[in-house]
Amino acid sequence: MTHRLGLATAALLSLLISMLISPAPAHAAVGLRVSGTRILEANGNAFVMRGVSHAHTWYTGQTGSFADIKALRANTVRVVLSGGRWPANGASDVANVVSLCRQNRLICVLENHDTTGYGEQSGAYTLDQAVDYWSSVKSALTGTEDFIVVNIGNEPIGNNNASSWTAATTSAIGRMRALGFQHLLMVDAPNWGQDWQFTMRDNAQAVAAADPQRNTVFSIHMYGVFDTAAEINAYLNAFQSAGLPLVVGEFGHNHSDGDPDEDTIMAQAQSRGLGYIGWSWSGNGGGVEYLDMVTDFNAAGLTSWGQRIFNGTNGIAATSREATFFGGGGGGGGCTAAGSVQSQWGGGYVVQATVTNTGTAPVTGWTVTFTLPSGHTIAGSWNATLTSSGQTVTARNAGYNGNLGAGGSTGFGFQVTRPGGTATVSSYTCAAS
Repeated sequence: MTHRLGLATAALLSLLISMLISPAPAHAAVGLRVSGTRILEANGNAFVMRGVSHAHTWYTGQTGSFADIKALRANTVRVVLSGGRWPANGASDVANVVSLCRQNRLICVLENHDTTGYGEQSGAYTLDQAVDYWSSVKSALTGTEDFIVVNIGNEPIGNNNASSWTAATTSAIGRMRALGFQHLLMVDAPNWGQDWQFTMRDNAQAVAAADPQRNTVFSIHMYGVFDTAAEINAYLNAFQSAGLPLVVGEFGHNHSDGDPDEDTIMAQAQSRGLGYIGWSWSGNGGGVEYLDMVTDFNAAGLTSWGQRIFNGTNGIAATSREATFFGGGGGGGGCTAAGSVQSQWGGGYVVQATVTNTGTAPVTGWTVTFTLPSGHTIAGSWNATLTSSGQTVTARNAGYNGNLGAGGSTGFGFQVTRPGGTATVSSYTCAAS
């Protein structure tokens, strides 16, 4: 009897210990996320990037470029940022970029350019230093997972010691998650982004598995290394066969290292449902000015490269689809939001907002965004979850009021503290899922 009881106790202890030491399940991704080879929005709709890069860090005054890029039908813009290797973009500047992305209904891939060519180019930062930068601007990115992708570091290793990419990238992803970033993460290949030694291709599976949220997309830059259809297809096939998500994070029509086959790049991206982001809007120097898509940031002055990527076969105008997060598209769902001030006093006010499904199909969730006047802060809310990024506030439905039939409505409210005066929130944007 004693012996049997001892065995039973030992078995019970063994079971309890195994439960305690079992790895915790991965956290569910929020906002944009990967599923197999695809990128999905929070509502499950597939999203395919069709966009261009914009060299914001060197041209911070060219904020009109966001609207110009959108007007040419892009659904994505990749924004160049720096933590100090070039003119630094602090949290307030990043918050403004985030606001421009939202206003212009663009998915924004924010990339730290400091890491470009590490190990080969003097002054380049490590991926670890890139994570330090993202930590410093994290306040500007809170609650933006639906439309912001964090590209941890541009072309993080040159042609020297490319094999170090795997450990450096895995560590960077781990640190980003430990810091609380829940965004879709994008990681660039070594070899100046072109992966001609296939370090990223051959280690992508292990890097993807190391992300606790399983929410990392890989980015290949296609220039002179990818000058034939055979090379392009072989690389894309490898990721497709592995079931891993890939985007062409940069490419051009010409380059100092060779002549990329942009026709195949764009055709294959379209046929496979892969995103592409061309380099770059305007402002190139150093002998690669031919990569400007417009002259002197003038949207009316498209270059031959600009005509090709925006208006050519398999180009942005013909293949781009706006994220449903901004338009409430997909299945006939759409919504509007309106707010009314219920009471106010010198130091604050209370708003009641109404969300209405204006589409022809039911929606299962809604997101309302609005901008607080300068100096105003959220003091409390009800019937919605509110997050703030600078003065931009995002309100998401609660678990009990997201389902709205066609024509249906619901409400939420919030209280605002202000330094004085009579200003209140004046406009609202709604997106349905």
